[in-house]
Amino acid sequence: MSRIPRERTNPAGKRPGKTGRAGKDAPVVEPLNIVHGGLPSREVILRFIADHPQKASKRELAKAFGLKGDSRVELKQMLQELEQEGMLQKNRKSLIRPGALPPVTVLDITTRDKDGDLIGRPAEWPEDQGVAPAVAIRQQSPAGRQGKGKAPVAGLGDRILAKIFPAVDRGGPAYTARIIKVIDRRRGASMGVFRTAPGGGGRLLPIERRGEEMLIDPDFTGGATDGDLVEVEIARLGRFGLPRAKVLSVVGSVGSEKAISMIAIHAHGIPHVFPPAVVAEAEAARPATMSHREDWRDVPLITIDPADAKDHDDAVYAELDPSPDNPGGVIVTVAIADVSWYVRPNSPLDREALKRGNSVYFPDRVVPMLPERISNDLCSLKQGVDRPALAVRMSFSGEGRKIGHIFHRIMMKSAAKLSYQQAQAAIDGKPDDQTGPMLEPILKPLWHAYEVMKRGRDRRQPLELDMPERKILLKPDGTVDRVVVPPRLDAHKLIEEMMIQANVCAAETLEKKRQPLIYRIHDGPTLAKQEILREFLATLGISLAKGGNMRANNFNGILAKADGTPHQTMVSEMVLRSQSQAIYGPENIGHFGLNLMKYAHFTSPIRRYADLIVHRALVGSLGFGEGGITPDEEAALDDIAAEISTFERRAMAAERETVDRLIAHHLSGRVGEEFAGRVSGVTKSGLFIALPDYGADGFVPISTLGTDYFIYDEAHQALSGEKTGLGYRLGDSVTVKLAEAVPLAGALRFEMISEGREMPAAMRSFHKAGRRDRGQVRKKPGTRPPRGRH
Repeated sequence: MSRIPRERTNPAGKRPGKTGRAGKDAPVVEPLNIVHGGLPSREVILRFIADHPQKASKRELAKAFGLKGDSRVELKQMLQELEQEGMLQKNRKSLIRPGALPPVTVLDITTRDKDGDLIGRPAEWPEDQGVAPAVAIRQQSPAGRQGKGKAPVAGLGDRILAKIFPAVDRGGPAYTARIIKVIDRRRGASMGVFRTAPGGGGRLLPIERRGEEMLIDPDFTGGATDGDLVEVEIARLGRFGLPRAKVLSVVGSVGSEKAISMIAIHAHGIPHVFPPAVVAEAEAARPATMSHREDWRDVPLITIDPADAKDHDDAVYAELDPSPDNPGGVIVTVAIADVSWYVRPNSPLDREALKRGNSVYFPDRVVPMLPERISNDLCSLKQGVDRPALAVRMSFSGEGRKIGHIFHRIMMKSAAKLSYQQAQAAIDGKPDDQTGPMLEPILKPLWHAYEVMKRGRDRRQPLELDMPERKILLKPDGTVDRVVVPPRLDAHKLIEEMMIQANVCAAETLEKKRQPLIYRIHDGPTLAKQEILREFLATLGISLAKGGNMRANNFNGILAKADGTPHQTMVSEMVLRSQSQAIYGPENIGHFGLNLMKYAHFTSPIRRYADLIVHRALVGSLGFGEGGITPDEEAALDDIAAEISTFERRAMAAERETVDRLIAHHLSGRVGEEFAGRVSGVTKSGLFIALPDYGADGFVPISTLGTDYFIYDEAHQALSGEKTGLGYRLGDSVTVKLAEAVPLAGALRFEMISEGREMPAAMRSFHKAGRRDRGQVRKKPGTRPPRGRH
């Protein structure tokens, strides 16, 4: 597999700068007294990982300490123990200290230090890990590293992909970084709410907690009216007083959905306007030719999508396998729009798609990865229109085992565009004028094939976490109408399983061709998270076996035991929290949740850059003509995987925050009303309360729960009163009163109405013993608990 050359940490004859920022290469750490061939102590291992994050894999550790044979086995056991104790955690293919930055990270350059050097912070950082660490950015000479090539140069507001090193100067930021590439150069624009001022002009009220007010002169209002959400740039900074700004654009009323989604787009730096060169390339694109393509326009492939879908990038067809060697078997065909034909490596379209990473979906808008000319037209598998595609024909035995597959580059013509509800209704005996003629020749064979494939899925036993997904329905003015939970139909499951199997085929084919690719990988739960879950389940009388070889079906057994009990929702929440996050990577570790060893995203190249890379890899390795992957792309797969994984988390955060803001705005007029809720999270600071009818979460601060001293019990996921023995536990149904709604922040604050329930006696005795051992301070009635205890 192609690789970017490994970075040297101390070239011969080079001395590091005093701060670790001046030199071209990584700073040199103080040497450890390592005895090669002997197992080092835990402290030495932890120190080495902290100082050498780029050499923190098991293989590199064994090499660094000269371990062989039994010593390597002992090292593996030690690392597992450190993980279980929470001293280490996995990050892709390496190990890091909890709260540490991975070796390659996406940073936003946010400020300068007192010496004028740039300071960045991780673009995405988990809230439960506190404040994101600062990173000192080391600008390289214009000639680049070792005098070769051009070095990327970044400035304030830019987003960069960076190599991370521990800082030598412990008095400053904990890390330094070398810029690998500049991902996005963001203009110095801010967003806020315009408020008119007497005599003309106005003020800008910031939407971010750390923002500051700005003055806007009458000539620079840009036509904004009171209450408008606007984008501004700083017009003048003075030594005294507020900065003055100029309105660049009026987004709209702060109460509209458009404005609320724009807040998330701005806050997360999501590119949402296509540059002229990208639009020009898309508009100039012409329909694909038959070069290197098979003519499949007579195959009755159909699309099944949401009723409001504007693009259709996958089509399916199924039939019985005529081979006498496969009795009861089926052949399933999945065709995916051939985006690689139109979006070529390093073109303006390609560079913009990589900068976006994926499409971002808000309640009434989509920020697409590709312009509409590509996504909604040339690469949308429209009914009755010739469209290029990559197709895979998969053979399954009667027991649901995949026994073979083959890829084709084709020209197809969709036989029908159906919605999930439309297809399901036809199967359920209520066909319409369109689906009636298709029922016997197309739809029933598809459903039969799904039943066959489902046998294989049931045997594979992927993680079966069925968490309801809520959908916000909006009024014409963009405000919330209601929140619904769409039914989960067999039509959804059919398409999902066929797409999963097509993704498996893509990974298997490229591995067989020894073609570098980007996998979709999902690591198993860390030992530390397993232990937290084990302690919690023990409080419910449910056991979880110890050991590092957990499989998805172990968790399915837990969910089955909780099914139908009062603890069902609580257990599902805890199992979900114990799981790792799926990411993209060029090194395959399998997909834990799906219980698959080889998996790569292939089925949505319109909206995910990872899929486009896989398409190019298939085109190149299978000799399908133009649009294949290039050597430069293969060499950069590590960086590309890191970027698009970060962009995926960015999109998820923006989508979640927009929903939170919409619901907060929807409920802002109902302060003082009572709501039925459920405890969805327990922390030292208080309780998170979910409102199932609205898909929203709010917070009850612990200081408002009452005059008792409430003790946080992580094992039971509970807050319990020391004196009364009453408390609240994850999953409890409660009644709360809305005390405050802050729409721009998407925040809801509740007051608890429900009395706490009696906590088990075992919890109370354990708490009292723990309090004596730790010397905890009592909370006096009517006062806040001591800082740091909750």
